[in-house]
Amino acid sequence: MRAVVTAYRDALRAHQEVVNRLNVYPVPDGDTGTNMALTLESVVAELADAADMAATCRAISHGSLMGARGNSGVILCQLLRGLCDVWKVAYEVDAAQVAASLRSASDAAYKAVQNPVEGTILTVAGAAATGACEAAVAGKQLADVLHAARSAATDALAHTPEQLPVLKQAGVVDAGGAGFVLLLDAFLHVVTGQPLPEAPELPAGALSSVATEAMPAGGGGDGSADGPRYEVMYLLEAADEAIPGFRRAWSDIGDSIVVVGGEGTWNCHIHTDDIGGAVEAALDAHGRPRRIRVTDLHEQIEEQRWVREGTAEAAPEAPAVRTAVVVVASGAGVARIFRSLGAARVVAGGQSMNPSTAEILEAVEAVAADQVVILPNNSNIVPVAEQVGALTTKTVRVVPTRAVAEGMAALLDYVADSDASTNAEAMAAAAGRVTPGEVTEAVRASSSSAGPIAEGDWLGLSATGIEVVAPTVAAAAIALLEVLVRPEHELLTVLEGEDADPADTRAVHEWLEQHRPGVAAEVHDGGQPLYPFLFSIE
Repeated sequence: MRAVVTAYRDALRAHQEVVNRLNVYPVPDGDTGTNMALTLESVVAELADAADMAATCRAISHGSLMGARGNSGVILCQLLRGLCDVWKVAYEVDAAQVAASLRSASDAAYKAVQNPVEGTILTVAGAAATGACEAAVAGKQLADVLHAARSAATDALAHTPEQLPVLKQAGVVDAGGAGFVLLLDAFLHVVTGQPLPEAPELPAGALSSVATEAMPAGGGGDGSADGPRYEVMYLLEAADEAIPGFRRAWSDIGDSIVVVGGEGTWNCHIHTDDIGGAVEAALDAHGRPRRIRVTDLHEQIEEQRWVREGTAEAAPEAPAVRTAVVVVASGAGVARIFRSLGAARVVAGGQSMNPSTAEILEAVEAVAADQVVILPNNSNIVPVAEQVGALTTKTVRVVPTRAVAEGMAALLDYVADSDASTNAEAMAAAAGRVTPGEVTEAVRASSSSAGPIAEGDWLGLSATGIEVVAPTVAAAAIALLEVLVRPEHELLTVLEGEDADPADTRAVHEWLEQHRPGVAAEVHDGGQPLYPFLFSIE
């Protein structure tokens, strides 16, 4: 069982991007493969000290419960726990027990989901259980039972578009179901020795429009951006008898509800517009919520669209140089500017959709240079970029740029014929000479050193945090510039976002002419999502 779980983790990692690209239900946020893989990483991490079947099953159950990520990860957790319910008392597992464990897993997953939907991982897991049980009743051996389970699961997966219109519209099968089939591949790999399936190549543009095509107007919970805005997840310490009431409370405020666990510890997942109500339900159940995670699904979908489009758009091949530059950015205009300044590769990503180390590594390996400088352009991405150097034979230096403005300033001091270390030193100094600013919308009520924040307020951000809170884009932009633009500055570069209003840009110009007449302004179309204005002040 340890070997199966480890092989499954490896298979999910290999197919992670493929599964992500299939993800259009319940929300097209492109993270199903990632969430399933991260859940298995948590499981594998707990296996080291498991000496027998009972300990192994405890490790799998606990690791998946504590590490489950997203809707797909929580359902996968319950599937694994269902397997372990049968296996934990066994010293030898035969065909009948494998079939019984797959049925246990399917039943447990259906029970965990508040409103089960067919055409999902639930359907695929149920079909696998049925196929296995029929083969076991017919007296088939272990390998044949597993082959029957996989055959039934792949057939059910192929028919998921007939059960979920959002899948049919996008031309894909269910992402979670595809991830579950890899578990059966892992079983067969261990039992029969057959190799794990290789991930198919993704041609340029493959499935790049899935998220957009899968967003019909209206209809919460159908994969559209008009459904509940937030994903709320937390671990809940509560008495088992309190959970039915907790589920009823959640059913009144959201959908995609999955609650798994037992013996006082539960992993809880919901899509809702009422973050406070989702957390208060835990308190009403006399429970203690821990590790609360809130994700803005609408923001994630929007940025994932840019990530998909950016990934699909092939960058022109750059000539061989001594040192190449790889940057991370969102927005067609921003990417175009980076390339014009000399970047060899632009990895799509940003604040709410950070690229993986593997994606940055792929870009590093692809450039025609043995030395590479990486510009992360976001503080969240800096530590990810810093892992790349240990994974390649190329010389890699990371300039820890925290904003697009810093990255662009850094590229102005890039010299292709210099070595990576010399470039990194000069580029870091150049990045430090600019003052970046950003304007974005608050997605939830909060507080800050600049004052209370209401949902829908506009925030002016500097490199050190929130500087201003204002009711409109223009007011936030002007107030931020009033804080950041000093008498010694000479140039303000403005990158207009995808949703920037020309009237707001004019208001910025008028304020600058009246209050900072010595500062020249340049305006460029950045096309970045979520941020109507990015500023670079020099």
